[in-house]
Amino acid sequence: MKHGIILAPMEGLVDAPLRDILTRIGGIDRCVSEFIRVTEGPLNVGSIRRIVPESLHGWKTAAGVPVHPQLLGSDPDWLGHNAALLAELGAPAVDLNFGCPAKTVNRHRGGATLLREPDTLHRIVAAVRAAVPADIPVTAKMRLGYSDTSLTLECASALATAGAAEIAVHARTKVEGYKPPAHWEWLARVRESVSVSVIANGDVNDVADYQRIREISGCEQVMIGRGLVACPDLGQGIRAMHRSAPPVLMSWSDLRPWLIDFYRQVRLRTADRHAPGRLKQWLGFLARNYPEAQLLFDQVRRQTCADTLQTLLETGAREAA
Repeated sequence: MKHGIILAPMEGLVDAPLRDILTRIGGIDRCVSEFIRVTEGPLNVGSIRRIVPESLHGWKTAAGVPVHPQLLGSDPDWLGHNAALLAELGAPAVDLNFGCPAKTVNRHRGGATLLREPDTLHRIVAAVRAAVPADIPVTAKMRLGYSDTSLTLECASALATAGAAEIAVHARTKVEGYKPPAHWEWLARVRESVSVSVIANGDVNDVADYQRIREISGCEQVMIGRGLVACPDLGQGIRAMHRSAPPVLMSWSDLRPWLIDFYRQVRLRTADRHAPGRLKQWLGFLARNYPEAQLLFDQVRRQTCADTLQTLLETGAREAA
């Protein structure tokens, strides 16, 4: 897919309601789900449906954007078994997480900690590739390494030679987390070292970043996470750039109805005691680009009642209109 924009998987942030909102705003070609953790056993179909409810609708968001499920774990056999289950449920692809930097995940031998074990990466991808039909791509996401880049190219090669159809690379190590800068020059080195498609990821916050990461990395496709959360119409701006058209920037009054829709969806999926936190979390990201989001965040910062927060949100929207 030329010029593809992929919405990154971000545990606890880019969930089904946010995928729905961002893909309806537009400019996104594909999503990868939050990770589905695989231990030593088969997954419960209900758990899959909860994390990826789009699986009930052809593995697409309401806007028709495909959602690829992501598995996280370290046991090749059980990852293969559960990848086969996803294939049976109609998943269009199976993605594997070798990039999560979370301490809890890494402590249980998941995510980026496996970047210290290229042979394990190869075994996992090979097992999953063997377990699913040939027409279902197996893909992977990695970082540049755990604490350094000494194994970066070896890890990428392990994924590619085992059968990964494409590799998304976040241009930092696990230890670096999300601290700037992202090392985009390493994306070019990875791309040149493997024969499969490499997707650039890391610190794309505006159209200029998108242009620079593609120029430096040589990658056609770009995966964006926090940049799209903070600037929901970034994908549309990138599309406008490719058409040589002036971007139409979304105003706060344009965005606020989407925020209300998001919160309503969150409340349908989340206990009321947790719902306000999800709204505040997104407002915190939006405040990077919208001063009004910061004002609203300050207004609801100490509000813990889900009903009251919804009233404040909706009343404010009517007043703004």
